[in-house]
Amino acid sequence: MPELPEVAALSTFLDTRLRGAVLEKLQILSVAVLKTADPPYTALAGRTISGVERFGKFVSISADGLYFVFHLARAGWVRYTEKPSPDPLRPGKGPIAARLLLTGADGGKMGIDLTEAGTKKGLAIYVVSKPGDVHGIAELGPDPLAPAFSREMFAEILAGHAHQIKGVLRSQSVIAGIGNAYSDEILHAAKISPFAMANSLEPAKVGILFDAIHTVLGAAVAQAQGKAPADLKDAKRSGMNVHGRAGQPCPVCGDTVREVSFADTALQYCPTCQTNGKILADRRTSRFLK
Repeated sequence: MPELPEVAALSTFLDTRLRGAVLEKLQILSVAVLKTADPPYTALAGRTISGVERFGKFVSISADGLYFVFHLARAGWVRYTEKPSPDPLRPGKGPIAARLLLTGADGGKMGIDLTEAGTKKGLAIYVVSKPGDVHGIAELGPDPLAPAFSREMFAEILAGHAHQIKGVLRSQSVIAGIGNAYSDEILHAAKISPFAMANSLEPAKVGILFDAIHTVLGAAVAQAQGKAPADLKDAKRSGMNVHGRAGQPCPVCGDTVREVSFADTALQYCPTCQTNGKILADRRTSRFLK
């Protein structure tokens, strides 16, 4: 799933290339991905792109007073080409859910495909009069890389949540942009158990965690910036210390990275770095060791 660093890079990439381009045609291949009906998506045709912004894990493309907003969810992605095919696509054939055809200010053609792999569909597209009309954006918590996101604000957030820290970091209504992968990486960097209770962390640990958020996300944003969409997945994987590395040695201490599985996801952690050597039990069968 693309998270804050990848979505930030995608937004910058698209902003650089689409600003001033005219959206000639928008084709929706999967009706299920379109979450709004008014204004109609056809109203975007002929409008000029004035910019691309990120809101949490949402990308918003501004087009003459309307906004084309999308959320890539778990398996969505962006394909960009400067040699788009003009041939219409057939609904239900292949992973493409939507295609945008644009003409740049220099007359060059561009194409963007929004794709989604797998059977669990979560890709969402909205056409709205302002980004805040998208419920998910309206409900977002503070952006962790925004200047206003202070150590004091973070401490207040954690103090108000009697939940496991892994879930608090992933909750978009609490903090925007962090998902499963980077929450694993942040907690590993901070040497905190994923199941520690957020409101029970000592002030020193809160400060360490705050710094880890900025260190991990900052490094990932820097690594992702300037890369084309096709290169972002590999860049993300290459920067991971524990996420997706179950069974491999921790690059910090050498212990084996462990995993806790859930119904539809999993987390990874290092016992030596994060839990004083304890192996965390699967929540489906037993209680967590604090």
